[in-house]
Formats: sequence, C-alpha cells, structure tokens
Amino acid sequence: MIRLKHNSSPGLLILALIWLVGAISDRVWFALDDSVPAWDQADYLTGSLNYWQALQQMQLLSGEWWSSFWQLSSKIPPLIYTVAAIVQQIFGRGIEQATLVNLLFSAILLASVYGLGILLFNIEVGLWAAALCQLFPSLYRARLDFLLDYPLTAAVILSFFCLTLWVRSTIRVRQWLSAAAFGICFGLAILAKQTALFFLFTPILWVAIAMLYKRQWQRVLQLGGGLLLSVIISLPWYRTNWLTVLTSGKRATIDSAIAEGDPPLNTLAAWTYYWEILPYQVSWLLLLVPIVGLILYWQRLQKHRASLAWLAIFWLGAYFLCSLNVNKDERYVLPYLPIVALFLAYGLTFWRGRWGNYIRWGSVGLAVVLMWLNIFPVGSVGRSIVQVLSPKAAHYAVVGTRLPHQEVIEAIVQQAPYLRSTLGVLPSTPEINQHNINYYGALRDFQVYGRQVGVRSQQVVQDARSLDWFLTKTGDQGSVPEAQAAIVEIVERSPDFDTIQSWTLPDSSTLHLYHDRTPEIEVIVAPGKSENVTLSQVTVPPQIKPGVPIPVTYQWNGSWDELQSGLVLLDWYQEDASSTRWIHDHAIGMGNLHSANTQNPGTFQVIERMAMFPPTGATGTYTLKATYLNRNTGETYPITSPPVSVTVEANTEPSQAPELDLLTQFRTLAASLPQGLPALELVFEEIARINQYDPTQDYLIQTQQALTYRLQQEPQNLEFVYTLALSRVLQRQVNEAIAALERVVQLDAQNPYAYAYLAFVHLYNWNAAPAEVALKNARLLNPNIPEIQALSGVAALLQGQFFQARNYFTSWQNLSSL
Repeated sequence: MIRLKHNSSPGLLILALIWLVGAISDRVWFALDDSVPAWDQADYLTGSLNYWQALQQMQLLSGEWWSSFWQLSSKIPPLIYTVAAIVQQIFGRGIEQATLVNLLFSAILLASVYGLGILLFNIEVGLWAAALCQLFPSLYRARLDFLLDYPLTAAVILSFFCLTLWVRSTIRVRQWLSAAAFGICFGLAILAKQTALFFLFTPILWVAIAMLYKRQWQRVLQLGGGLLLSVIISLPWYRTNWLTVLTSGKRATIDSAIAEGDPPLNTLAAWTYYWEILPYQVSWLLLLVPIVGLILYWQRLQKHRASLAWLAIFWLGAYFLCSLNVNKDERYVLPYLPIVALFLAYGLTFWRGRWGNYIRWGSVGLAVVLMWLNIFPVGSVGRSIVQVLSPKAAHYAVVGTRLPHQEVIEAIVQQAPYLRSTLGVLPSTPEINQHNINYYGALRDFQVYGRQVGVRSQQVVQDARSLDWFLTKTGDQGSVPEAQAAIVEIVERSPDFDTIQSWTLPDSSTLHLYHDRTPEIEVIVAPGKSENVTLSQVTVPPQIKPGVPIPVTYQWNGSWDELQSGLVLLDWYQEDASSTRWIHDHAIGMGNLHSANTQNPGTFQVIERMAMFPPTGATGTYTLKATYLNRNTGETYPITSPPVSVTVEANTEPSQAPELDLLTQFRTLAASLPQGLPALELVFEEIARINQYDPTQDYLIQTQQALTYRLQQEPQNLEFVYTLALSRVLQRQVNEAIAALERVVQLDAQNPYAYAYLAFVHLYNWNAAPAEVALKNARLLNPNIPEIQALSGVAALLQGQFFQARNYFTSWQNLSSL
C-alpha cells in the first residue's frame, strides 16, 4: 500500500518506477508500430526538422539568425519544435527519435503532479495521481503521437505547480523564487502552445484578485514580476508573428469547427461536450471507483477543502474557456486531466482496509491491462473487454504493414537527383496526404516537398501546369475539395505525364506517381570544365505576340557551385531603343538545384523550359543581354551567350507556352499595388497559390536580390521599388520593408495607398507615431478610403488616443457601408 507521509525518498523511487514502466511500454509500442503519421503529426514532425536544420547553422550572437529562427514557424510557437530538434540532434532524425521528447515531458508531468499532490494533500495522493496520468486513455494515446498537446500538458501543470508553490509559500525568499519559477514556466508554456492561457488564466486571475483584496502588495509585486518574466521569455516570437497568429486563429477555430460539424456556442451540446467525453478520456473504471470512494467517505473532504477548491478553480476555469472555443477536440483539454487525476487519486485514498486495498490495487492493475489491450493488437477478446471498461480509447500499433512513402521519395530522387522537387499530393487520407509525404521528403535532406494542390476550381489548370510531379490514388480520396477530381483527371489523362511507378496499398487501392515528360528544370552532367557560367543555347520562337506569355528554353553550363549560387539578370532589349525592354531575372534552375548528391567536380548543364512575358506595347526586334550575379558574394560578370533575337509583332499568332516562372508572376502582381485594396485581394490570393509551387519561397529571395542590384542602376524605377517592398514584407523583414516603402512614397508621393502600406508596416512593428505621420499624408490625399480610416484608428489606439480612435473607426464604418 502506498502510504508515505514523512520520508520522500521512497516516494521519488516509486515515482521513477511509474515513469519507467510507462516509458518501456511506450517504446515497445513504437518499436512494433509501422504506421505513418497523419496530418497534424506529420506537420509537427516536419516543423521539428526545420528547427533541426536551423540549429545546424546556429549563431546565437546574430540578430539576423534569431529573426529567421523566430520566423521558422509563424503559427505554432517554437518550444516543442526546438526541444524535439535538440533530441534529434542527439539521437538522429525520425519518428521514433522525435517522440523521445514525450519521455522528457512525461517526467516533467509526473513530477509536477506528484509535487501538487504533496503540496495540496500528501505523498500518497501525489503517487496515485502520477500513476493515473500514465493510465488515462487520452494521455497514453497522446504519448504515442507527436503532437503539441502532451508537452503542453506537462508545461501547464509545471506552471500550475510553481504557482501553487508560490501561493503556499510563507518564507519571503521562497516566495520570490517560486514567483520567478512560475514566470519562467508560464512563458515556456505559452511558447509551447497559445492555449496554455486557457488553463492558467483563471487561477492567475483568482490569486491576483485575492492579493489585491487583502492588500498584500508585496505578493502582488511578486506575481507581477513573474508575469513580466513570462512576457520577456515569450515576447520575441509573438512580436515577430503576432499578425499571423491572429489571422490564422479564425481558420484554426471557426472554419475548422464548421468543417467538423462542432456544436455552436448557443447550444447546450457545446457546453456539455467535454463533460460527456470525460469517461472515455479517463476510462469508466478509473472514474467510477474513486467517485464511489468520495461518495462513501465524503465526511473526510473537510480536511482538504481549500486544496480541493484550488483544484476546482483551475478545472472549472479551464473547462469554461475550452468550451468557449467553438472548435472542439478531446486533445484540446488534455492539460486539465492531471487535475482530474488529483481529484480521483484523492478519492482512491478513501478506500481503506483490506478490501479498500484490493479495490485500489485491483482497479489500477486492471487499468494497466486495459491500457495494453488498447494499444497492442491482441485479438477480438481483448477488444471486447475494453469496449466495456475503456471504450473509444484504442490506439493500436500497426504491425507488419509498411506504406511506400519512402519509396515514393526515392523514386523522385532517382529521377531528379540534382533537384529539389515539389510533389503535388492529390489524395488526403490519414495514410496518404501532403503532410506525411512532405515529412518523408524532409527526412531525405529536404529534397522533396509535398503540397496539396487542386483545391480551387479556378486554379486547377494552373496547378496542373506548374508542377512536374503528382501523386494520385484510386479508391477513397479522403478529405479533399470538389476541385480535386478535376486535377486528378487532368494528370491521369494528359499525354504530358508519364507514370513513373505504382504501389498497391493495404486497402487494395493503388498509388500512382506521375512525372512531366518535359520538366521545367533538368540537370545533366556535361563534359569538360568551366569556371564561369555560360549560356550555351537559347531557344525562342522567331516571332511572338506582345502581351502574352511566350516559351523560352535556356541551357546554362558551369561548375556546380557557380550554377547553384547563380542569379541571372536577363534583359531582352531593342538595340536602337534601350528604354524598351523586358526582364527575365531568376536563379539558375529557379533556385531548385539541390546539393545533396553533387560530389562531381566537373561541369553541369541546367536546362530551363520556361515562359516570359513581353509587355503589351513591345514591338520590334529584341536581343538578349545576360549578367551573372552570385547570390552569396554579390560578384557579377557578363555571361557569354550565343546571338539570339526575337521579333515582336502584334499580328503574330500566340505561341503555346508553359506557365510563367514565379518571379515573373510575382513582379506582375506587385505592379498592381498602386491600385490599393482591390488589387491586394487578388495579389494575396495568387501569392498563396504560387507559394505552393515553391515551398521554401525562394522566389521572394531571388526577387529581392535581383531588384536590389537593379535599383542601384535604376533608382527611380517605381515598379521595381514596389516589387522589392512587397518581397520584403512577405519575408517579414520589417526594417528593410520600411526602407523600401519610404522609397515608394518618395517616388509615388501622390498615391494615398503608398502611405497606407508604409503605415501598416510601422503598425506591424508596433510603431504608432511614424504610422500616424504616414496616415496623415494619406488622409490629405484621400480621406474617403475606409482602410486608411481603420489604420488611423489603430494608430490612435496604440498611442492612447481613445476618442480620436473612436472617431476614425466610426468613419471607417460609415465609409464601408457606402
């Protein structure tokens, strides 16, 4: 029987054994399991690899490195990714290695629950609560996945333990230390997931009000200091990504709730949802036995009434705030289950005497068996037992069934060994989806990226023409939009695509890998040696029509380092009218040259099959001038190229051309920015599309590097400045974006939208005063633009000018209603 009240050493030993038994069970499960991660799990695993990659070039003293580090994940806070990256740095990359972090967070969780048990009750309750945390179905299933919610649970309970320690401390030094510990843990919890606030808000508010009511000013100062410390810890990431966090919130809550059919808040079901699933989260067995003990021996509750009230404050507050979230899922409330474990552990200790011991140990022993029956496939008899005592908790290891994800990635790498490839993943099932394909591509040195395309009907044709690789599946397609059938039909019936390989899946469906017969980029080993990059061949129609895309093929030769580092500045110009031209700047191979397989010191040839866009008013004969720009060193030199010319005639029949390269598409979109909001809606819709084709968004960096160089020669080119500013905004390079937009307002001084763009970036950077200066100029030019009034309201609000902010928001509402 567990009854330890005075000596904590045996308690710590038992706690370690509880953790060890759970750890062994979990690792046996992972050793047996052959499943692939589903959508969220694969997405989070990929995030951990992104941070692993960043840590390979760690520069702790570089502000630029920290800025890029915070931007690696703009929606999901970085703590768990970073910890998992460090673990994989030690133990290697992979699912089993990444999930080792759960052992760490299990130790934190069990120690925190144990500590709460001691603070609020006794060692016995702490140990039983720790054991229950290992046996609750929702918690042990979460340990067997790579999700944010289990580490979040550990971080929240550790924070609550520190807060409780501070509340219970009577010695001043311990109060300050525990307040600091709470601040650190709370800051880290918020860096694990934003919803940590749902669980800790109510107890923090409760103690703050209590301390103010009692006029315990030193305690208030301690709590304030702890909260300030948490802000200091979490602020860098949230300050960098606050806009993305806010704008993604609607999709993660309201849109997801609608898609999943969650009950709306004006229904009783929304408020009873988590109460109804509680028996499945903790199992009927572990719920009913302690509750019966509480009922039979309720007189004993008086002894720990204050402790039970403190736990109830946490639980009820968390329950209310989680229910207020329209998007419901059982894993969203995992952080309050350890508090439930403390309640139930307290009830278990009420069973005394011989029969009481039998009931307690029998219940926990049976719970251990139920856990193993729920996670290991043991046949129909075991499943029948758990359906009665612990239903809806199965999370079986998949044994002996391997899916071909790694084979898909290897097939692509073998076909295009020198390229970074983007694969359009058209099905979206738990087994085959864009996230887990992308994850296995990331494991292969980030050489293959998986993306879901064919989502919008109006973009299906562009999606099919923009990627060289597609993955289709027969049978169940999973959670896909209506447009998906159209792109599947295009890929499967088009003569432009070949089936590279097919695989039969366990459900008897077939997976097909398709490749474009004439890929956009092709890399081959060429004979000879070359120091500088040369342009050996340019293929373009002799006559073309202005204002429509035209096909062009470039063949570049050079050493691998020069090709991979190369940005080519291409001018198609008229010799007798140098002011008339178009540009076709881009990185060689569109930035997709991958260095993992390039040990050959010789010469390579890169063939680019692209399209370019001659302006509507361009007529006459044009020739090509090419300049090489090294992306790493800034070195430039003219590129040797064969003579080539093309005649632009208005009456020429348009040539059949592929999709425009991403830089040309981006420059075309940026040229519409002076038009304001009507253009912005289309700009960001199209940027969301082309971002799918370049998962690393390297086209933005290429644009920035090319236009930075060109603006040294053409500082008054307004189109270049707008494009450069947009590329920097999308990369969230705040100071550089402000500098570019200040240049925009100098060149486009009579355009109110130019000032509005500058003001927006200042507001994004929390600089309201310079934003107000820009908005004043915008209002002078046109006070009737609703968005300018709205931005003015935000600027006034951030400066504490509340009445003026109200006037601006009223003007915004009035103008918007016109």
